[in-house]
Amino acid sequence: MAAALIQAIDVRQPHLLRLPAHQASASAVEEVRYALGSLLPRAGTVVLEAGSWPLRLPELRQLQELLAPLQLELIRVASDHPDTLVAAAALGLDTAPGAPPLPATAMATAAPDLLVHHGTLRSGDHLQAEGSVLLLGDVNPGARISAAGNVLVWGRLRGIAHAGVAGDSDARIVALQLRPLQLRIADVVARGPEGLPPQGLAEQALLVEGEIRIDPAAPEFSG
Repeated sequence: MAAALIQAIDVRQPHLLRLPAHQASASAVEEVRYALGSLLPRAGTVVLEAGSWPLRLPELRQLQELLAPLQLELIRVASDHPDTLVAAAALGLDTAPGAPPLPATAMATAAPDLLVHHGTLRSGDHLQAEGSVLLLGDVNPGARISAAGNVLVWGRLRGIAHAGVAGDSDARIVALQLRPLQLRIADVVARGPEGLPPQGLAEQALLVEGEIRIDPAAPEFSG
């Protein structure tokens, strides 16, 4: 099945750009270029259904450039892949599925692989996930975020973060601004750094020889 642009009947609704369910040899950009072909859709907004495709900043920007000559504006990305959600949020695109956000104390039981939470955690909040967690917002001082897998914060992490709560020493903590009160990966605990973060770079905390080390985030997280 190839990519397809499903045009909205109601002018107040966005068009739907759907990538194929299974990734083929063609890139997402090539799939979309082929789908647009000689179409002359009505100008308007577009929601991208990316499924499990891992799309990063350059690819999403290229998709925007393909849509622009047709007077189509990408406004939302629906995805099952954390890299795609992070890249979309970095471009200011909506990643909300349309349902109300989970409360800050919610446990991720319905989707154990990845919990996506929209909104800032404030003092007293505790967000937990059975798999990995992606927070599109900040973690304020006094708030906690924890996961059995990775903790990804597309914002400022200034509270307490615990990745690998079940003992996964390969788990990581990634944030645009990693200045927490306390970091914990598996059973190793450390205080957050006090200096200013490197400008324009996301950061990650990971275990190296039994100690928590903070480095610039890997490209798949920083875009």
